[in-house]
Amino acid sequence: AMEADKTRESVSTYYGQVLTKSTDLKTSAACCSGAPHPVIAKLFATIPREVTDKFYGCGAPLPLGVHGLRFLDLGSGSGRDCFAAAALVGEEGSVTGVDMTAEQLSIAREHAEEYCRQTLGFKQSNMTFIHGYIEQLALAGITADSFDVCMSNCVVNLSPDKPAVLREVYRALAAGGEFYFSDVYCDSRLSDDVRQNEVLWGECIAGSLKIEDFEAYAVEAGFCSPRILAMSPIEIYEASLRQLVGDAKFFSITYRLFKVDVSPEQDTAVNPFAACYKGSIQGMEDAYTLDLDTVFVTDEPLRVDRDTALILQGGWLKKHFDVSLRGTLTSLCA
Repeated sequence: AMEADKTRESVSTYYGQVLTKSTDLKTSAACCSGAPHPVIAKLFATIPREVTDKFYGCGAPLPLGVHGLRFLDLGSGSGRDCFAAAALVGEEGSVTGVDMTAEQLSIAREHAEEYCRQTLGFKQSNMTFIHGYIEQLALAGITADSFDVCMSNCVVNLSPDKPAVLREVYRALAAGGEFYFSDVYCDSRLSDDVRQNEVLWGECIAGSLKIEDFEAYAVEAGFCSPRILAMSPIEIYEASLRQLVGDAKFFSITYRLFKVDVSPEQDTAVNPFAACYKGSIQGMEDAYTLDLDTVFVTDEPLRVDRDTALILQGGWLKKHFDVSLRGTLTSLCA
């Protein structure tokens, strides 16, 4: 517990006081992902400058087609992703940000009401910002089965107890919900020297798990087969830090973890599965990428594996897809 508290204190100080703006970062870990979708980029341009200047993340983990949904943001920081999500879910939806750094929370709270009323034209803010630890969401007042999408941007790796984070997210998500997030991972297990370096902790490097270890934790927490949506290499700028990490290679990965029932009795080895995307998500009218290996062209049925079919049939994406559990292609998207 003392070690976990020390890690949290170090990270909170790094993001609240040491870094004054995102250009102070010493690696590309917290800003290394590709360009966000044009819909998201357009929203980012409307967000107050102070919010974006003090935001640190390694991607833009914001799914489209989420109007009316309930969002939870882990380690929301100054709130950039929450502000964009507020626009995506609309007045019928809600966004809750959880962070442990007072300086960051105060920035988010200061701008939320005006952004929702003036920029988005809402009657009131649909955002709430809560002080808390992502391993202890229940203590922060986050109830079970109360969110449709949980997002996180380069934060899980800052946690001293990643399996606890995954268990808490699984508990907070409603059936069919998704953990959609970007973070830093490694191709090998890191040495204690790397793990104890405070700068590398703050930069998301020292806390990064080996990819296979993380995916095993996700499955243990209850999530259905982890999906990688995007993956890009990370550059470490400082020579002394590069020497410390040695041959280890680091990647920014956007993961998708779904809370859907994939119990064995649903398995029908005899019948293949199929799904068809309706083209109903704004900004993705022509095609939809579920993960690196699964891309749906609108109105073209695609054979998929059992888990993919159950994710699309039982998850929040179900209104955007026709799914056949009997492998019938002809009747889909007819």
